[in-house]
Amino acid sequence: MSKAEKTRQFIIEQTAELFNKKGYAGTSLSDITSATGLTKGSIYGNFENKDEVAKEVYLYNSKRLQNSFIGQLTSEMSTREKLFAIVDIYRKTWEINFSRGGCPHLNTAVEADDTMPFLKNEVSRNFEGWANQFSKILEKGKTQNEIVESIDSQKYAYQFIALIEGGILLSKTMNNKTHLFNALERIEKIIDNELIK
Repeated sequence: MSKAEKTRQFIIEQTAELFNKKGYAGTSLSDITSATGLTKGSIYGNFENKDEVAKEVYLYNSKRLQNSFIGQLTSEMSTREKLFAIVDIYRKTWEINFSRGGCPHLNTAVEADDTMPFLKNEVSRNFEGWANQFSKILEKGKTQNEIVESIDSQKYAYQFIALIEGGILLSKTMNNKTHLFNALERIEKIIDNELIK
């Protein structure tokens, strides 16, 4: 990495939690300089504006969340094992994710919905990608005769996302992990009662 690339990465990493907790509107340039120890000139020497910082930070936070799943799923696992492993990751990582401000997809989606199309588009793409990952697991399960062939994989993928994000929203807002855990249990019941042959 060049010095400029290292500086950009440093700014992104140092402000990742800040943006996720305070949001775009709540994070000022002064907050960014305090978190990084850099001057305003250094920030704007590496990013065109605050929008670009926010976008890159969101992508970084999203990637960090995605990376928590990489390596947890193996080709040897059955479809049920893969789906349950994903659910279990949310159980095991809820505390650290909440301490970082919660789910970056949810936080960014709520704030960007009507005011920041440049961020809303990124969140939408990430939700699509997430749904496609779930859907691919289900579709492969069909070919392996593990999943009911008649189910709509995309429909279930988005149901899972809605349950997870809704559980995170309630748990974070009410400071009670039970809501997330109830949502995860519901997903497990759907998997066993509606999807697995």
